[in-house]
Amino acid sequence: MPDTKKARVAVMLSGNGTTMSALLYASRLPDCPYEIVLVASNKPDARGLAIARAEGIETFAHPHRGLKREDHEELMDAALRGVSVDYVALCGYMRILSASFVSRWQGRMINTHPSLLPKFKGLETHKRALEAGDCYGGCTVHEVTPELDDGPILGQIPVRIMPDDTPESLAARVLLAEYQLYPQMLRDFVTR
Repeated sequence: MPDTKKARVAVMLSGNGTTMSALLYASRLPDCPYEIVLVASNKPDARGLAIARAEGIETFAHPHRGLKREDHEELMDAALRGVSVDYVALCGYMRILSASFVSRWQGRMINTHPSLLPKFKGLETHKRALEAGDCYGGCTVHEVTPELDDGPILGQIPVRIMPDDTPESLAARVLLAEYQLYPQMLRDFVTR
């Protein structure tokens, strides 16, 4: 009989947890090679934590305010290692991670970004795509490296920009594409 051990994945988030939910529910499909074992946040009131708890997933939260970046990252790292995580998936974790933290998880941490990288790294991606007159926005899943939004690209989905799009309307469609892309890219990543 084949080995059915699943890769243990932690999600780090700062918000509503919709992308985490896409990963979580995909993990419950037959033959999914990963399981979500921890959802961690820098915001104790993040809605994503409540969703994880409701679904029986262990959570960890500690506010970053008042702490040095390295001290907060030590707490997050200890939580990840405390449940023997194999991989980390960033889902709207709105903190820039230090090179030291990234190096500890190098090759085992991925992120989703709401643009077709290498275009529009950082924030306000949809507004910037509209201002540039692009025909497409989209999303990218990539490995995390110390440089912001710059790791090797694992996959992308383009989303056509419509003439009447606003940053908000484009963001809503890109999010739907992200819900499709991220679970598949995580699946591929943990089985490569």
